[in-house]
Amino acid sequence: MNAMHLDSGSTVGVIGGGPAGSFFSYFLLKFAQLMDIELAVDIFEPRDFTKVGPGGCNMCGGIVSESLVQALAAEGINLPSSVVQRGIDSYVLHTNDSSVRIDTPLHEKRIAAIHRGGGPRDTEALRWGGLDGYLLGLAQEMGARLVPVRVNEVGWDEGRPQIRDGNSPSTYDLLVGATGVNSAGWDLFESLGFTCERPVTSKAYITELHFPNTAATEDFGNSMHVFMLNIPRLDCAAIIPKGDFLTVCLLGKDIDRELIESFFAAPPVARCFPPDQAPAPGACHCSPKINLHAAARGYMDRIVLVGDCGVTRLYKDGIGAAYRTGKSAARTAIFSGVSAADFDKHFKPAYRAIARDNGYGSFMFGVVHWIKALKPLVGGVLRMTAAEQERPGAARRMSMILWDMFTGSAPYRDIFFRTVDPRFLAGFAGHSMAAATIHRREGDPT
Repeated sequence: MNAMHLDSGSTVGVIGGGPAGSFFSYFLLKFAQLMDIELAVDIFEPRDFTKVGPGGCNMCGGIVSESLVQALAAEGINLPSSVVQRGIDSYVLHTNDSSVRIDTPLHEKRIAAIHRGGGPRDTEALRWGGLDGYLLGLAQEMGARLVPVRVNEVGWDEGRPQIRDGNSPSTYDLLVGATGVNSAGWDLFESLGFTCERPVTSKAYITELHFPNTAATEDFGNSMHVFMLNIPRLDCAAIIPKGDFLTVCLLGKDIDRELIESFFAAPPVARCFPPDQAPAPGACHCSPKINLHAAARGYMDRIVLVGDCGVTRLYKDGIGAAYRTGKSAARTAIFSGVSAADFDKHFKPAYRAIARDNGYGSFMFGVVHWIKALKPLVGGVLRMTAAEQERPGAARRMSMILWDMFTGSAPYRDIFFRTVDPRFLAGFAGHSMAAATIHRREGDPT
C-alpha cells in the first residue's frame, strides 16, 4: 500500500466549512464512492450559517456567475429558490455623467444574487437559506461530519497532520485548508511547515442596506448596478438587490473611510435612490480582506489549500474558484494521491490557471482606471454599449466585455483577447471620437 494514497478507512480533516471546504468534501466523497472507498471526513466550522449577522456571515458580495450556475447544474447541483434571492437579468453601468442598461446575453436570468449566511444583522425574520449552509448540507448528505469548533492548534503525529481542538487530538491522512484569508488559518499552515509567502491581500468593503416593503424591488428591479467612477483606488463598485436588501460592494486598493464616503456622496450613486432616501452605509457592514495574488504553492505532503486561502479569481467569481480548486484537489486525492508530487502534477495546473488568469485581470482593471480618467473614452464606452443594446441582432462586443468583466462569467484572458480584436478596437475608437467631438462642442476639453 502506498502510504500517500487514500484507501478505505482513511481519514480527512477539512478546516473551514465555506464553499471551498464544502465543495472539496462533496466531490471527495462522490469520487470515493465511484472507487468504492469508504472515507471519514470531518469539516471543522465554528460558524452557524443559519444565523443572521456576523454569526453566520462569510463576508461576500454574493453573486454566483452564470458560468458557475451552469457548471453546478451539470454536476447535479441546482441552487434552490430558498438560496437565490434574486435572478439578475441585467445590469446598469453608471459613469459620472450617464448610465446604460445591459441585458443578460440571450435574455436569460442566469446570475444568482445570494446571501452567504442567514442574512444581515437587521434581518427581521428568516425567510431564506444561505449558500454556505446549503453547500455544507450537501457535503453532510454525502457523509461528511460537521465538527462545530474553531481549530486553534495543529501538529504532526508520526508523519500525519493532527488537529488539536481542545478535546482528544484527531490525526488525519489528509488535511485540507479552506479557511479563506480572513482568519488565522495561515498561522496554522505555517506551523505545519508551509514556507511559501502568504497570499497578497487588500481590504474591500461590503454593507447591506435594508429596503423593506419591496422598495428595493421597485427601485432596483432585477438589475445589478455597476459604477465606473473616477475615484482614486476604487477598481469596481456594485449595488446588488437581494430580497429586502441591497448589497453594496466596493473593491480596490485598501478601501478606507474616505473612499467609502466619496462613493456614497457621488451623484451617480445618489441618482439610483429615491429622493427621500440618501445612500449611506447600512447597519451590517464589514471590511474583509481579499486575495489579490495567490500563495506560490498551495500544497505539501498530506496538506492542500483550496479556495482563497491559496488562490481565487481577482475580485470576481470567488465561489467559482472555490468550486474549481475544491474539485481538482478532491480528484487528485482520490485518483492520484496526497503527496506533494501528486498535487504538483494534478492539482497545480488548476491552481496556476487561476493565478495566471488574474494577471490578465490586473491589466484589464488598469485599463479601466485609465479609461475612467478620460471623458471621451468613457463616452465611447457608453455610446458603443447603447448602440449595441438598441440594435437587436447586432454584434455586442462592448456589452459582452463589460458583462463578463463585472460579473466574472468568463476568464480575464478571454476578455483581454476580445479587447484587442480589430473589430472591437475600430468600433470603440469611432464611438470615442464621436464622444470627444460632443465634449469639444460643449466646451469640455477633457
